Amino acid sequence: MKMRMHYVALVLFVCTLASCSKEPLEITSIPEAENAKEVEQELLGIVNDHRISLGQSALQFSEVAYEYANQHNDYMISIGSINHDNFSSRASKISSQVSAEFVAENVAKDYTNAADAFQGWLNSSSHKKTMEGDFSHTAVSVKMNTSGDFYFTQIFFR
Repeated sequence: MKMRMHYVALVLFVCTLASCSKEPLEITSIPEAENAKEVEQELLGIVNDHRISLGQSALQFSEVAYEYANQHNDYMISIGSINHDNFSSRASKISSQVSAEFVAENVAKDYTNAADAFQGWLNSSSHKKTMEGDFSHTAVSVKMNTSGDFYFTQIFFR
C-alpha cells in the first residue's frame, strides 16, 4: 500500500511538471529590431487625439509599458506572427512595477503607417474598446522585420 502511494505521488508530480501551459514559454534570446520612432509618436498622437475627441483624457507615456511593448514586438517578429502570447506575464510585471490595476494591449501587423493601424484598431470592436477604455498610461512600439513589415504593440494601463 505504501509503495502504491509513492507511485501515485510520483505520477502526480510528473504530470504536474509536464502539464501544458496556455501561453508559450518566453524565448530568452530574441534579436532586437529597430524602433520606427516617428510611426510610434504619430500613432500615439492619433490615439490621444481620438480619445480627446470623445471627451476622454490623453494617455500619458509610460517607459515601463514601452519596454514591454518593445519586447513583445521583438518576440512577434522572431516567430513571424502577431499574438498576445505571454500577455498575463507582461501585465503582471507591469502591474508590479507601476502598481497598475488593469493592463490591456492592442497588436497589429500588415499596416504601412500609423493612420492605417489606428483605423484597423478602430474598425475592430475589441481594439476600439481598448483604445477608448478607462486607462491613464500607454506606450506604442512599432518595429519592422527584415522584410519591411511593421509590427505594432500598444500597451494600456491604469
